[in-house]
Amino acid sequence: MTHLSGLVAETVGQLTARHVGVVVAAVAGNSTEIRGSGQTEGAPGADTLFQIGSVTKVFTALTLAQLAVTGVVELDEPLAALLPEGTRVPSRDGKEITLRQLATHTSGLPRLPKGMLVEALLRPSKPDPYAGCTAEFLLHGLAGTRLGATPGRRFRYSNLGAGLLGLALAHRTGTDYETLVVREICKPLGLADTGIADRQVRLVQGHTRRRRPVPPWHLADLAGAGALRSTAADLVTFVQAQLTPESTGIAEAIRLSRQAKHQINPFAWIHLGWMGQRLHPRQGGGLQIWHNGMTGGFSSFVGFNPEKEVAVIVLSNTKRSVDRPAFDLLRRLESLQ
Repeated sequence: MTHLSGLVAETVGQLTARHVGVVVAAVAGNSTEIRGSGQTEGAPGADTLFQIGSVTKVFTALTLAQLAVTGVVELDEPLAALLPEGTRVPSRDGKEITLRQLATHTSGLPRLPKGMLVEALLRPSKPDPYAGCTAEFLLHGLAGTRLGATPGRRFRYSNLGAGLLGLALAHRTGTDYETLVVREICKPLGLADTGIADRQVRLVQGHTRRRRPVPPWHLADLAGAGALRSTAADLVTFVQAQLTPESTGIAEAIRLSRQAKHQINPFAWIHLGWMGQRLHPRQGGGLQIWHNGMTGGFSSFVGFNPEKEVAVIVLSNTKRSVDRPAFDLLRRLESLQ
């Protein structure tokens, strides 16, 4: 057993005790290791389909970058310019929300669409909380939404903002969100198993924290915030494109997505979609670019260090965070390079 496969096996072992099923993938230079394990028959593997939750936001932001590179949109174009005529978009201090701000969570928008918070409090066990987020519902709520900060001023994570970005890009290009992401990102990178529709049969069963089966979420027109489904194999290809963008057909978009940057604090920032952090020297000082995700029955993590050319993907069909073991594995991979 190589050192890489041993590290992956160790991480899988840590996760298996608390997750119904898990797949861990590691990339180190030209080497890749993918390993799955489960507590039921038919353990998941490299081609098992999972909901990836908010990792979807990275795909949405990269789609924005690709459309900016090809001149379809501009990063600092107002959101209002891409939505149906007559849509009321909130502003503050004379500042309009831009596409860049939606992708960097600096729009000032709240985390959830207007009207969802009360429902979530009254029905916390609702199996599919975003299913009613149609374009009509989202845009009607947007008209009555107040911004928590001046656009561009501070980081405030927003599912609403990411979902509106996906909706706006789809409206500008005259298509739906999934078709757009598949056309602009998945096909150029060869991601045959990443999408939303026609994947229900292959989707592994999701589970609550207590390991009870739960239906998958459907995010309707808020899809850009977390609706994609993917496999460990596809996500390995995706992070390899991040590590060596010049080998892809969307290199300029990948570089642009990481050139844009909003500083959150001295050690953390956000690019278009990706979170970024520089570890303290006592932790190795590594540069980590990452995003995680969670739905009602799934959790996910995708992270990489472009300086060391290492990456980690963790997919679970249990609503329980995989972040700590994933970050630990990423740091250990960094120390090998």
